[in-house]
Amino acid sequence: MPLPKVAVMWFRRDLRLADNAALYHALRSGYPVVPLFVFDKHILDKLDDTTDARVTFIHQAIESMQATLVAMGSSMQVYHTTPEAAWEQLASKFNIVAAYTNTDYEHYAVQRDAAIAQWLQNKGAVLHSFKDQVIFEKNEVVKDDGKPYTVFTPYSKKWKLKLTPYQFKAYPTEKYFDAFYKQSPQEIPALRQMGFAPTTLSFPPPSVANDVLQRYKDQRDYPAIKGTSLLSVHLRFGTISIRALARQAAPLSEGFLNELIWRDFYHQITHHFPHIGEGKAFRKEYDAIQWRNNEADFEAWCQGKTGYPIVDAGMRELNTTGYMHNRVRMIVASFLTKHLLIDWRWGEAYFAKKLLDFDFAANNGGWQWAAGSGCDAAPYFRVFNPTLQAQKFDKDGRYIRKWVPELNSFSYPKPIVQHEVARKRVLEAYAVALKK
Repeated sequence: MPLPKVAVMWFRRDLRLADNAALYHALRSGYPVVPLFVFDKHILDKLDDTTDARVTFIHQAIESMQATLVAMGSSMQVYHTTPEAAWEQLASKFNIVAAYTNTDYEHYAVQRDAAIAQWLQNKGAVLHSFKDQVIFEKNEVVKDDGKPYTVFTPYSKKWKLKLTPYQFKAYPTEKYFDAFYKQSPQEIPALRQMGFAPTTLSFPPPSVANDVLQRYKDQRDYPAIKGTSLLSVHLRFGTISIRALARQAAPLSEGFLNELIWRDFYHQITHHFPHIGEGKAFRKEYDAIQWRNNEADFEAWCQGKTGYPIVDAGMRELNTTGYMHNRVRMIVASFLTKHLLIDWRWGEAYFAKKLLDFDFAANNGGWQWAAGSGCDAAPYFRVFNPTLQAQKFDKDGRYIRKWVPELNSFSYPKPIVQHEVARKRVLEAYAVALKK
């Protein structure tokens, strides 16, 4: 018997059936649609924490999609292998006429997708890719001369000028759910089969109340207040639609909308300047800095034992919950790079291991901003004073007391470096490297 002709919808960081660009086009292709997800061994094999909460989050999202599909007489095809092997297995079951996916802009993803596109082409099929995780991508918001923006403010102004209701419009996938390929439920690999155990961490719900958005501008900088959306993990894995969120936020909070624009900005930087995906500074002259890279200092920072309460609170929050307040992310990143003179790549890698919402574009952008080496970065001579930051953003100490309960006891460590000593040291190191 000939294999059934199908279109494949390849899910990656868009784990939802509603308002999904590539899925919409797949369902309207004229072919029955087989949903595919790959627990990619190229990625998972690099994770050294068997309780990595992100794997649980993805697994739960897949199970949720599977429940909806099974109720319609369809099923996910889920593999724990390499993408190349998964497509080979799929091709043994189906005649793949076309494939659909949403664009991923990260270095590994670009290489992966090019390889699969070539494999499909050799089979006589085409990989169709669509914009889904951002509002504007690639060359959609550029300078008048066609060059990419590297400073946020003019980028955001052009972004807002280009915005129309069309960009917020949902893809009505539900209208076409009859086009899913009908098959019995296919097995989803269990977490333990893949070498992982369920996390004990809890995940925030995939929605945000209007009043949180309205208060966002005034409350977003204060880590003791629940003044942020906590939606970053859902945006990272696509369990909510960026269009739906932007549509909700636009009339309520320009401050929150600006955060979504920052997200687009960093993704277009990742696209236009691929060298940052190879571990290089955006501003290449910053690769000449002579970092101290003291391993004991780095370990103290990782464990939240630097003797600076706001820094230690942030690191302990991260280690315990997989989350860190955005203002505190800036403080701890500045402390590592400027106070300890440790390579921003060390901090970037630590966040990549620990953050539930780890996203290369935003993480790299944030770390290079703190180090001064990135686009639109803080000036190299700007060195956050952690004590003043704590007084400004946690003046009653609620956040610090929550995470550093031993603060006023003899067990709390003395500062591992004095602010003024650190500031002088880092300015000298940067001046030598940048020949200021």
